[in-house]
Amino acid sequence: MVRYRRNFVPGGMFFFTVTLDDRMSSVLVDHVDELRSAFRVTRAERPFEIDAIVILPDHLHVIMRLPDSDSDFSGRWKRIKSAFTHRLAASGAPICRNHRGEYALWQRRFWEHTIRNDADFERCADYIHYNPVKHGLVAAAIEWPYSSLHRYVRAGILPPDWGGAGEISGSFGERGD
Repeated sequence: MVRYRRNFVPGGMFFFTVTLDDRMSSVLVDHVDELRSAFRVTRAERPFEIDAIVILPDHLHVIMRLPDSDSDFSGRWKRIKSAFTHRLAASGAPICRNHRGEYALWQRRFWEHTIRNDADFERCADYIHYNPVKHGLVAAAIEWPYSSLHRYVRAGILPPDWGGAGEISGSFGERGD
C-alpha cells in the first residue's frame, strides 16, 4: 500500500482536491446547500479560512488556510465529509454502503498541496476558478455558480470576463492531469 506523506504546517495554506467515490455522480451540486452547511458546521467547530473554492458535480477544489497554531486539515476534511454524508442520509437521499456497511460516498483520501508562495497561490486559485470550463460544464468561468470566482469579481480582484491565465500546468489531484 502507498504511504502518503502529508505536510502538516501550522497556519499553513493548502490546495485540496476532494472527490466522490462515484465519479459519475452530481450529488455535490445537487445538494450544494447541505455541503455548504457541512463547511459552516466544521468551521464553527474547527476554524479555517477558504481562500478559493469550486464545487463541481463529483469533486471539489479548495484553498484552505489554517489558524497559526493548527495543522490538522485531515480532521477538518473528515468532519466536512461526515457532516455532508449524514445530512444527505437524513434527507433520504440514497447513499451506497461498502462491504463493511459504511457510507461509500467519498473517496477515502484527498489530494493535498502546500501553497509555497504568492505565485503558487495564484496558479492554484486560477486552476480552481477555471476548472468548470476545463470539465466542459460552462463556456466561461463566471457562468459556474459554485465558485469563489464571484467573490473575487465583487472584490475587484478579477474582472467578470476573466478566463484564466492560459495553460495552467501542474498536478492538481485529478485524473488526467
